[in-house]
Amino acid sequence: MAGSSTVPLVVAIGGSLRPNSATEQVLRSVLDELERLGARTRLYSGQSLRLHPYAPGAGSQPNAADLLQSVRDADALVLGSPGYHGGISGLVKNALDYLEELRDDPAPYLDGKPVGCVATADGWQAAVSVLSSLRQVVHALRGWPTPYGIALNVRPHAMTAVPVMPEPDVTHQVTILAGQILQFVAAFGEVRAQAR
Repeated sequence: MAGSSTVPLVVAIGGSLRPNSATEQVLRSVLDELERLGARTRLYSGQSLRLHPYAPGAGSQPNAADLLQSVRDADALVLGSPGYHGGISGLVKNALDYLEELRDDPAPYLDGKPVGCVATADGWQAAVSVLSSLRQVVHALRGWPTPYGIALNVRPHAMTAVPVMPEPDVTHQVTILAGQILQFVAAFGEVRAQAR
């Protein structure tokens, strides 16, 4: 496994600058389930994603360097984005652009890593569109999107302006996604061990 321990490390990247955003809540739920299943986790969300606009060589900034090292060390990732005008948010896309700094690594980009994808939006159309976009980015970075992804319509309730997240449904989806991530980690670990 990529991590320094036999316990898999899963790194989540996503959310928005708004504290406890809907996307961050779902990412935290996935990480909580992964920890329950025995994984180590790390979350990059909110202020930890406040990076300068990506330019080649920008990975030496301390916060960017930390993110990049965590991705190198990770056995798997979870990516999450809110839907901004039907696409991945600029904050999340910029963080993903920094993964270009991994191009010359022995395993470039996200090569051989399973990646779970989470999308939240004010409406189903944007949520599904963002989920599809995240998967395309994972493929471009040589990662393996899990078969199951989470797309949530978190349109605020008209009377309270609080995002609506149907708890039992989200819990079921989180369980499936976390399980598939660890299944992929185990399978890829066996393949890498056989290749040595």
